[in-house]
Amino acid sequence: MTQKQEPSPAITPGQVEDYLQRHPEFFNDHLDLLEQLTIPHPSGEAVSLIAKQLEIFRSRHQEIENQLSTLIDIAKENDLLFDRMHELTLAMLDASTLDEAVDNLQKVLIDCFQADFVALRLFREQTSSSQADLFMDPEDQRLLHFQDILASNQPLCCRPTPAQASCLFADSAFEVKSCAIIPLLFTELEGLLAIGSQDQERFHYNMGNLFLNQMSEIIGTRLIALLHQQEA
Repeated sequence: MTQKQEPSPAITPGQVEDYLQRHPEFFNDHLDLLEQLTIPHPSGEAVSLIAKQLEIFRSRHQEIENQLSTLIDIAKENDLLFDRMHELTLAMLDASTLDEAVDNLQKVLIDCFQADFVALRLFREQTSSSQADLFMDPEDQRLLHFQDILASNQPLCCRPTPAQASCLFADSAFEVKSCAIIPLLFTELEGLLAIGSQDQERFHYNMGNLFLNQMSEIIGTRLIALLHQQEA
């Protein structure tokens, strides 16, 4: 009596995929099968496997080009920022007095960093200076509007609150749609630097802080030296 043969287990899609991944040369020996294969297209029409591969390759090529373009744009922007930081450093070093430093700072931020408004506030008793509103009493109640920023000691890019804008930009407060608020917190200096813009997208929450922190160090270091010189 002939023994009934058990049916072979069905091959799963995963097994087919695994086999083809381990034998990528399979279709080299089965070109006729390659030509017969078709793949559904979103339009409802069937396309050949070769056409589908070309479509995938074009799509991946475009993705790589887009990524490369993004990296190039970032590199150009970083180069531009390095140049601007160099100009800022030279401007601060070129100042021989506190007043000159404030003037140079405002000029370079407007000319090189495209700032529309600049505000510098130092938290200490008034000393000899022609700069209006440069000094703020450390006990000034308006500083409460910046307590979170000062506590974090990290720059913040945002749209300032009306109270913050009024304290920093006075009569121009209503024109400031976004700004970078940079703490200047050092052993011998405490203050704030604000860079304002009429463009609400110019300074936003997702901006990085690397260059703003470096800016704080450059400006703070020079201001400390000039304050010492003035008080000597």
